[in-house]
Amino acid sequence: MSIHRLTDPTDPLVSDYTSLTDTQLRRRREPAEGLYIAESTKVLRRAVDAGHTPRSFFLTDKWLPDLQDLLERFPTVPAFIGTEQILEQITGFHLHRGALAAMDRPRPLDLDEVLKGAHRIAVLEDIVDHTNLGAIFRSAAALGVDAVLISPRCADPLYRRAIRVSMGAVFQVPWVRLTGWPAQLGDLQKAGFVVAGLALGDRTIALDELSAARHERLALVLGTEGEGITQATLEQADHSVSIPMRAGVDSLNVAAASAVAFWECRR
Repeated sequence: MSIHRLTDPTDPLVSDYTSLTDTQLRRRREPAEGLYIAESTKVLRRAVDAGHTPRSFFLTDKWLPDLQDLLERFPTVPAFIGTEQILEQITGFHLHRGALAAMDRPRPLDLDEVLKGAHRIAVLEDIVDHTNLGAIFRSAAALGVDAVLISPRCADPLYRRAIRVSMGAVFQVPWVRLTGWPAQLGDLQKAGFVVAGLALGDRTIALDELSAARHERLALVLGTEGEGITQATLEQADHSVSIPMRAGVDSLNVAAASAVAFWECRR
């Protein structure tokens, strides 16, 4: 094992882990530098099981026994070990979920390849809350969604909070960041997908009506937490779909709505 004992929180060797609480900075840095942070031993293991490669480990002595097999599996990957105080000074928060690891970000997947053989996909427009994003991925994995497509302004599925909330489902469900939005919805339609946006509109149908149609290929579009799906996207979609509500409630949190829709429209 390649063990490095940390004594200086300004050590340049651990720059991958600095300022982890600065969300805006990390959202820029991590994709640009080709990395992401896996937080907790469980998530770290799921990342490795998905074929992702660690570039370093970051932990206290307390967690060495839990990760010894992984450290031995990657003997040339440095493991930075320090006290809780030093690690907190580097990251900006107290590590209480075990180890961290800086992982090499996998190469982007090809949209056409992801769509091959897919029957149920989720399309996320401008969802910026990492908790919601992670919860949607977890529901997608659990409820049979074959792939997730995200708009250019969507949050990063490989941001550590999204990964943690998804319990590693972001490694399990193939995903692609779209570049031409919402025009690329036309590519889904050409591939045989019926595109349905969860929103109220002139062509709104109930979710159970959509489900009853038993479409062979279906893309469910979910909009941003505040404004929902944009008008341009609704105009591109084949249907507007609503979840019937009771007791005067007009909508659900987008993560909750996704779970309902995925379940109702399961294949």
